[in-house]
Amino acid sequence: MEVNLEWYRVFYWIAKTGSLSKAAERLHITQPAVSHTVKRLEDSLGGQLFFRTPKGVTLTTEGEVLFHYIEQAFNFVDIGEKAIADMNSLISGEIAIGASDTLCKHYLLPYLEKFHLQYPGIRIRVTNRTTPETLALLKEGKIDFGIVSLPASDKQIEFYESIPLRDSLVAGSKFGELSKTPLSVNDLQNYPLLLLETGSSTRRYLDHYAAMHQITLKPEFELGSIDLLVRFAISGFGLAFVLQNYVQEELREGSLVEIPLSPPVPERNIGIATLRGVPLSSATNSFLAMLPLRKL
Repeated sequence: MEVNLEWYRVFYWIAKTGSLSKAAERLHITQPAVSHTVKRLEDSLGGQLFFRTPKGVTLTTEGEVLFHYIEQAFNFVDIGEKAIADMNSLISGEIAIGASDTLCKHYLLPYLEKFHLQYPGIRIRVTNRTTPETLALLKEGKIDFGIVSLPASDKQIEFYESIPLRDSLVAGSKFGELSKTPLSVNDLQNYPLLLLETGSSTRRYLDHYAAMHQITLKPEFELGSIDLLVRFAISGFGLAFVLQNYVQEELREGSLVEIPLSPPVPERNIGIATLRGVPLSSATNSFLAMLPLRKL
């Protein structure tokens, strides 16, 4: 049987008020319209739902059974509407974010702390993946947005530019002399190199930089994170390409030195990726409003 929710809404308010006229007033329709609707509902169900009394109307046994379920249904509607209202007012909800370990630690974390203090009822889930993997999760609908390393492109994805990133060549004290004069990019082949694993957006960017100068970067060690690159560089294993933004403390205290490159690696940016044409929740929009963003 096709369900007509308006019929059940009329039935519900007659049962709640015990009066056809009061139900009509509550629903902003005429009393004849209420009577007609009840008649159609009774005909479709094959039985009487109300009987008249001097004080109004009373549910029949069948009407009592139906009301038990209809009342639950409308209570669930109220709960659903309240849940949506809570989500829109940021009392509850969830945000799913994709980001690499490095971007999560050095870029995302301060904003997460600020947002959580302001909206403690919003649940935040962070999935740590490389930029290519983050973009794949976004297209699969498993995250709301991704924090990625630019440049990146995909027709299904909208990219926003955030703060700049500067790739720097650093080393421990063992290679301290190299910090005094610019090192030609062609001379990189004469030193042990520490690079991120193949497949990361940073590694692709550095390989492209090298190819632009007709050389190939051949690492002594390929590591899975910026933190490992920093540790290996401090220990003297070689020269490491890292994001200067994230090694300021090591450079200040002298455990790392920056080696100037000629020409330097071009500056790039952190990016925010969202799925093109897909609306974002109130919680996600509020979080993104905290970030320094510029649409590309």
